[in-house]
Amino acid sequence: MNMKKWMGSLAVAGTLLALTGTASAHVTVWPKETTTGAYEKYTVRVPVEKDINTTKVRVEFPQGVSVSTVQPTPGWNYEFEKDADGRFKAITWTSTAGGLKPHEFTEFSFVAKNPKDPGTFAWKAYQTYADGSVVEWTGAPDSKTPASVTTVKQGAAQGDQHDEKQDEHNHAAPAPDTTASAKTGNTLPLVVSGAALLISLISLFRKKE
Repeated sequence: MNMKKWMGSLAVAGTLLALTGTASAHVTVWPKETTTGAYEKYTVRVPVEKDINTTKVRVEFPQGVSVSTVQPTPGWNYEFEKDADGRFKAITWTSTAGGLKPHEFTEFSFVAKNPKDPGTFAWKAYQTYADGSVVEWTGAPDSKTPASVTTVKQGAAQGDQHDEKQDEHNHAAPAPDTTASAKTGNTLPLVVSGAALLISLISLFRKKE
């Protein structure tokens, strides 16, 4: 009886560990916090949650986020999608080398300008596996497949940034006095020449005596 209870407890513990491992294997976007109007480098972290390879990852850009450039990732191609206004609305990375294996993860990075207003936005992601199955990371934060969320806080005002730059300029170290150096450099050859001429005259007078 005790053995059965022990085996049952072990099975429950194993199930909990498996669920914990699956729950932690989310597609996430970092950083989780940023500031308004900033040009931020965002990184998409993709772990493999199944026993087969991940071959494709698609991420939708939230409204108000303006993506400008993407960092190339070895072994992966990327393709942007645009909306009717020509804005990048999504990106898809596709493996060219067999995909991401079980127990592996990779990261994709891009640069985007944040919205002007503070708030919270979600990144919808779609993870495709070698068997054609797709995990949609688009749910609420408490769901099994949550979308990654970023909080945008109020950044420094333009006036404050201007004042900081002006203050740095005012407290900058003074430039070296190049005028004095130039004067010294121009005078030194004349002094040396005069001393040599004086020594020559003294030697000449001594010979005559």
